Amino acid sequence: MSKKKPYVPQVSTPSRISEGSPFPLGATWDGLGVNFAIFSAHATKVELCLFDSSGEVELERIELPEYTDEIWHGYLPDAHPGQIYGYRVYGPYDPENGHRFNPNKLLIDPYAKQLVGELKWSEALFGYTIGHPDGDLSFDERDSAPFVPKCKVIDPAFTWGRDHPVQVPWDKTIIYETHVRGYTMRHPAVADDVRGTFAGFKTPEVIDYIRKLGVSSIELLPIHAFVQDQHLLEKGMANYWGYNSIAFFAPYPKYLASGKITEFKEMVAHLHNADLEVILDVVYNHTAEGNERGPTLSMRGIDNASYYRLMPDDKRYYINDSGTGNTLDMSHPCVLQMVTDSLRYWATEMHVDGFRFDLATILGREHDGFDERHGFLVACRQDPVLAKTKLISEPWDCGPGGYQVGGFPPGWAEWNDQFRDTVRSFWKGDDGQLADFASRLTGSGDLFNQRGRRPFSSINFVTAHDGFTLKDLVSYNHKHNEDNDEGNRDGSDNNLSWNHGVEGHTDDPEINELRYRQMRNFLATLLFSQGTPMIVAGDEFARTQHGNNNAYCQDSEIGWVNWDISEDSYGLLGFARKLIRMRQRFPMLRRSRFLVGAYNEELGVKDVTWLAPNAEEMTIEQWEDAHNRCMGMLLDGRAQPTGIRRAGSDATLLIIVNAHHDLVNFTLPEVPQGIYWNRLIDTNHPTARPERFDFNDEYAVTGRSLLLLELVKSDE
Repeated sequence: MSKKKPYVPQVSTPSRISEGSPFPLGATWDGLGVNFAIFSAHATKVELCLFDSSGEVELERIELPEYTDEIWHGYLPDAHPGQIYGYRVYGPYDPENGHRFNPNKLLIDPYAKQLVGELKWSEALFGYTIGHPDGDLSFDERDSAPFVPKCKVIDPAFTWGRDHPVQVPWDKTIIYETHVRGYTMRHPAVADDVRGTFAGFKTPEVIDYIRKLGVSSIELLPIHAFVQDQHLLEKGMANYWGYNSIAFFAPYPKYLASGKITEFKEMVAHLHNADLEVILDVVYNHTAEGNERGPTLSMRGIDNASYYRLMPDDKRYYINDSGTGNTLDMSHPCVLQMVTDSLRYWATEMHVDGFRFDLATILGREHDGFDERHGFLVACRQDPVLAKTKLISEPWDCGPGGYQVGGFPPGWAEWNDQFRDTVRSFWKGDDGQLADFASRLTGSGDLFNQRGRRPFSSINFVTAHDGFTLKDLVSYNHKHNEDNDEGNRDGSDNNLSWNHGVEGHTDDPEINELRYRQMRNFLATLLFSQGTPMIVAGDEFARTQHGNNNAYCQDSEIGWVNWDISEDSYGLLGFARKLIRMRQRFPMLRRSRFLVGAYNEELGVKDVTWLAPNAEEMTIEQWEDAHNRCMGMLLDGRAQPTGIRRAGSDATLLIIVNAHHDLVNFTLPEVPQGIYWNRLIDTNHPTARPERFDFNDEYAVTGRSLLLLELVKSDE
């Protein structure tokens, strides 16, 4: 079919251009000019489109003169940082064979380091004509340039000074998951003009609070440039979380108060100066272009058949393992290169310390399913840059065989949703949870104790951005997502939550006391378990979303952190800080080896001993008793592996848990004369000072509470 030739701007003096180089991809300023290079295996021509400084007026279209190894490239000696640009790519428009080229659509460079302007929803964004009888098989001739964000050439120069990777050891890592915008929008110390930005996040009072909390690593929800969904904007909402990426090298423009890339680098430098790691939540499993009826913004128009996984029997349609309409084809070498180049860019140029991969199973998918020897997973492990960063997978996706907890190769840590579900069920009082609860306390060795993997491989969490906050977990039996305007159908129904008698807010002191004790139980379990703990920002002071367990669209006070956290009589924040100090004080709570109950004949001790309330070892019958909800976990410090002992590593600790609603009298284990059990933590008495007990004492363990005791000499 004949296609109308797109309008070409007329310029009086065309820009000079030479062949340039196919490497590196993207727009690269070398001090003399800018090299442009873009991959497309099936294009017939590529035009570089130059715009004025506002990004609104297209000044010139320049055909890239060379094509080398599927890379189109050219060099502009007169270009410099600040140049605004985009691409138009020519080729067949043949959706049934996977090709959707349409030069009427201005395209974002996948390697763009900065975007300017916002996406403005228009029918002109789509490669087909909306409403046409042929649907996405039709061809739209309208120019999309007025509606698309433009790319900007950057100067990468930045003086890092003394900045260096923090490299917190895994055993000392405590992750703090938060959101650049939501964390700073209501913070009283953040200036109004930088709220919700990287500049706001580096406010000294913000960083000082995080340091005093005691966590080691900040995990930021997606900061890559993403697209605001049309249906949300029409309802007055927004894609708040940002899991809708369109450019993997560029930060989201609205997070730059200054409009300069250096703002992100300055934030990282300030966090590193406070010995805090920066981990990015990254979304490489799909893009914002959606399914066959989505807009043409970047990769779809550059080379749809290469970038996306298409149905093998009908390439018009997309494989949708992400649940968002499309899936990146990580088995294609140039797509694999793009993602690994992106990771190296953030690690080297932006000094990021680690990455959490959304729906990471997709990144290890071959066309016949997940393979731990997928090129991407192998590349990350052998890459000299990426192998030194923290690599964390969300080990599931929506495709067949997508649940892969414990299935990622050595070198990776994984979100452990079994920890979340078991711990929630146990403290809620569900039957038959004790044995699984013991496995989660010991680092989930049933999942990760293989091939030399260590307990840190399990990223333990009770809550995450997706789901109830900690306070809502103990305040609601059901989700309350009415503000999302989806009829309360969105969000998970399997919350394993308990409102303790009243749905939502209450002034009943007994209910509130129990709710706060349960929050202390959750935090103590999280921080005293082997593995890597992750805390959601605000949980340490009982932040609420009023029962909304899917605040992805709530760029509002529902999704933002409320910093009105004046210390109340429950003192949850102070208790959380105390728990973190305890974890860092005792290496036995963060061992580098799995606890397996092994007996050391030379020392006459086990690394872990499970005790019944009578101080005897648990029997098989007690483990199998579905109604049993109380046990002790004895950690003998002498059982630490030889050669890795550190200060405090020989401490012997006793953790007692009681999820019964009634108290249980627990006999403390026998110890030599002159040795005592020193109570450090009782979630029923959060402000109680340490207290000593003899070995034959019975401790009245309150219903639904947790204890931590340390073995000490009489003169300590």
